[in-house]
Amino acid sequence: MRISAAMKLPPPPLESRQASQTVWFAPRSCVVVKNGRREIFIGGQLLGGFEAGDTARRNLLAVVVAEGADVHLGAFARGLGLSQAGLRLIRREAETGGFAAVQERKRGAVGGSRVPAAVRRKVEKLFSRGASVTAAHDAVAAKVPSRSTVGLLRLEWAAQQESESPGATTAAPATESLKPTPESVPMPEASVDLAPPDEGADVRVQSRPPQSAPMVQHVGSWMLLGMVNSLGLHRRAMAATAQSKKPVPASSLRVALDAVVVALALGEKCVEGVRRLATATATTLLLASRAPSASWVRGVMGRLAQEEQAGLALHLGMAREYVEAAGAAAAQEGPVFYVDNHMRPYTGQQTVRKGWRMQDKRVRPGASDYYVHDEDGRAVGRFSAPHHGALTDFLTPAALLLRLALPEETILLAFDRAGAFPVQLSELRDEGFEFVTYERRPYALLAEGAFTESITRDGEKLLLYEEEKRNLGGGRGRVRRICVRTEDGRQINLLAVSKRPAARLLDVMRGRWVQENGFKHAKERWGINQLDGRSVESYPPDTIIPNPARRRLDEGIRIARAREGLARVELARLPDAHDKRALIEATIVEAVAEQERLLELRPSMPKKAALRDTDLAGELVHHTLEYKLVMDTVRIACINAEAELAAALAPALPRGAEAKKVLANVFAAPGRVAVGDKAITLTLQPAANSSEREALESLFKRVNELNLCLPGDQRERPLRFSLHHFT
Repeated sequence: MRISAAMKLPPPPLESRQASQTVWFAPRSCVVVKNGRREIFIGGQLLGGFEAGDTARRNLLAVVVAEGADVHLGAFARGLGLSQAGLRLIRREAETGGFAAVQERKRGAVGGSRVPAAVRRKVEKLFSRGASVTAAHDAVAAKVPSRSTVGLLRLEWAAQQESESPGATTAAPATESLKPTPESVPMPEASVDLAPPDEGADVRVQSRPPQSAPMVQHVGSWMLLGMVNSLGLHRRAMAATAQSKKPVPASSLRVALDAVVVALALGEKCVEGVRRLATATATTLLLASRAPSASWVRGVMGRLAQEEQAGLALHLGMAREYVEAAGAAAAQEGPVFYVDNHMRPYTGQQTVRKGWRMQDKRVRPGASDYYVHDEDGRAVGRFSAPHHGALTDFLTPAALLLRLALPEETILLAFDRAGAFPVQLSELRDEGFEFVTYERRPYALLAEGAFTESITRDGEKLLLYEEEKRNLGGGRGRVRRICVRTEDGRQINLLAVSKRPAARLLDVMRGRWVQENGFKHAKERWGINQLDGRSVESYPPDTIIPNPARRRLDEGIRIARAREGLARVELARLPDAHDKRALIEATIVEAVAEQERLLELRPSMPKKAALRDTDLAGELVHHTLEYKLVMDTVRIACINAEAELAAALAPALPRGAEAKKVLANVFAAPGRVAVGDKAITLTLQPAANSSEREALESLFKRVNELNLCLPGDQRERPLRFSLHHFT
């Protein structure tokens, strides 16, 4: 039902409007209140009315009219004498029980039917005194463990209070304009919690089989969903939660994962983007009984993250899938993996530790993640470091995890100078790993004539020379040193332990930029910098941190030196008899005295100190890792699936660099769904020009050969993609 301003029926008579009170809730649509009776006009035509106390007819009209696309629900609820919370409850009952349920509606029909009467009275008494949902839940936690149930009781109580209030029949004056107003009763605090999937507002989200439809919005995202499923995301997630004492229901987990993947495919970057899926075809798109809310999806994913390390098990399981795939694709010489960090800046109100961010050339609050990528730039896994640990803290653990998945392969690690320390290099060598990295300066520069080999890369001539093995010192032995000279005379040294040729090791290090490009794309397209979870934990009091007092002291010294320098420059430019010389000389004396005072304090101010001995005690926190890890696991799966599709699409495009942009249009494309006994056929309508459509035809043929299937299709029918041809 759509309420349109184009309807030509006349509005209520003028004398009727002048003698009554009117609430407008849509163009040419209103509720007229007169002598205790409320009448609903749609486009000027009387739809129906009800007397005070006729809740059955009121509820029926409320459900019918509220489905209109142009209805302002807040104004419509006021016109009916309800709060928005009351109207919301009525609509929820109609969705599950039909019109009969709302006509026979009784107090406590939603959510509260499972709460004992004595507990209900106690909670309502607390609400009448102004208690919040949290306070009321704390008081009855022994009887009602779920905070979401108390939130629903709050909604029911508020709706009842509104309907019983003496002023409930008062409508807005006729001259009141239709504009958004705050709800008379706020949503309960439970709406932003990580509620478990079997509780809360979206408890009725159930799985359903695929169905045919003439047009489904965003159905192109099924291509990404099928690819992610083929990578093993859903299978690994089910296996991870099955090991816990309270596993997440399989249907809820499947719907939540699908919703997150589709939202990310549309460029939403985080769970909140699930809201954008609430279209008329959302149930067909997600194979669900209704469109899930962001809070429900967040609750399911949060439960997966918190249940007995299930989130960690999921991440490690997916990492094994990627590592094994990289090992199978590698040549006989063995797979190559890059290890580097990515700093996620934080701009919230919590006090978190600072780390160096290369893009900003300064330290910033945030957290660091150490990623492992394969040679093609596909992410394998990550380690989170809220304390911004050094690369040397993660190289050996990363290598050992890679070996667990590839025990028979010769693994080569490539990393930058942050890991090029003798102790770390000798440790990797002794563990049996190959590596290549840059040598840290200073080192001797060679004359051009000393280089014995010449190669060409990307049109640039490079000279190579491999010296005798470099001594790591301290009895740690020797490693290979490869000297590289560029056309402009710069020299770069590589350190390595590997039997691979020098030119091959140089290519590996030159290819390390695929990891940097991967970081950039993952941030801008998939939102790896999103905070996701906002829960925080305090650091132990004995944690050693950089001393903030020492940092302020050093900053004060730098400022005093800058003041002195600027004053001396200005003084040198003034004539000998200038009036300002005395003032500037006084400034210099003051700046020098300030430096001496601060320098005297410096020896007694350590660079690092225990947290309890600093002014950050009780304030310094870090965000919990479990929920962010689960979300990044889903993101990595999406990124890798997109990379596979882009690699297949790029050769067929005139501009191969635009492959991922074309794929984004495919993921957001609407289309027709035809569900058959042996296959599910999708006819997509992506935004594409003629050359892109030709490339997509080629891509669809290759994708169809993969026999992708939806994780929610129990019959595992393959997906068949085709383009809609306009006539």
